[in-house]
Amino acid sequence: MQETLTTYLEPALAYFQGNRYLEAAAVLVAAVIAAKLADFVLTRIVTRLTRRTPTDYDDRLIKLMHRPIFMSVLLIGAVVAVSRLGLEPGANLFFTRVAKTIAVFIWWSFLAKAIRLVLEILVSLESRVEFIEPRTVALFDNAAKILIAASSIYAILVTWDVDVSGFLVSAGVLGLALGLAAKDTLANLFSGIFIIADAPYKKGDFINLDGGERGMVTDIGLRSTRLLTRDDVEVTVPNAVIGNAKIINESGGPWLKHRLRVRVGVAYGSDLDEVERVLMDVALGHDDVCRDPAPRVRFRAFGDSSLDLELLAWVEKPVLRGRVLHELNCAVYKRFNAEGIEIPFPQRDVHIHQAPAAG
Repeated sequence: MQETLTTYLEPALAYFQGNRYLEAAAVLVAAVIAAKLADFVLTRIVTRLTRRTPTDYDDRLIKLMHRPIFMSVLLIGAVVAVSRLGLEPGANLFFTRVAKTIAVFIWWSFLAKAIRLVLEILVSLESRVEFIEPRTVALFDNAAKILIAASSIYAILVTWDVDVSGFLVSAGVLGLALGLAAKDTLANLFSGIFIIADAPYKKGDFINLDGGERGMVTDIGLRSTRLLTRDDVEVTVPNAVIGNAKIINESGGPWLKHRLRVRVGVAYGSDLDEVERVLMDVALGHDDVCRDPAPRVRFRAFGDSSLDLELLAWVEKPVLRGRVLHELNCAVYKRFNAEGIEIPFPQRDVHIHQAPAAG
């Protein structure tokens, strides 16, 4: 591009009769004018076209492109201007490399911001890719930033004519050593990526793990997941453990509601219709029991000493389970006593046989 631009400028630079300083100044002025013109086209004409679209994403993208395009045109002009000064080849090459390095940093910053904007656009689309969702934006954003940073560093090394083969070999050996030394950390890292992508749970869900941990998910990181138990104790579980565990998500399914099971036994001979009516009255009389789905009573089994029934009732959130179950148990016991419904319990008769006296 530098040679092409110089070719086009040669007829105009002939008017300065070989005065290299005037030629360099003229090239700089032309570069500033060209940068301003490109900025005008971008910010005025293109922006007017993007305003007709229903979203502001294209406006934000045009705004991000303003600085890198302006600076790129200016840097190209500066390189051409320096080349007209007739400096030593080494000095000219040094300035060119500096300009290219500055351009790499400018476009590095632009691409990092543009990738974030593109991910936001993909999330907002109704027909978006399934694995690009609000919870996975940070993951893809960080991965893209790492890739852009690695590419930019490589471009800078090539610009300064640095042999990168040695760095690649050293990086491979170092990566192998770090992988062996930090295998547990890497296992947690990859498990965190799979958890974010697969989404077996999300923030705010109540989950149960194989180890007995139960709580609300407060944070999902790349290394660990944090649970807040009902005792207000925060438990940090490595993602590698969760990745290999059976997870019971109490907040999963079509809704957040949680079903309670109040198990009760009544004596044989009890009026089951009356028992069902009392249990339904207890459930419907509690403010935290949902009306949709409605509570129900199920006769489960003929027990050894009782007729076994279950009162099934739903609460809005799993966090209410313990308190509401306690209150329903208390209410059922009190109502059964008031209604004269017997709750049997196992009884044993002990017969003592006295051994006959020794003859």
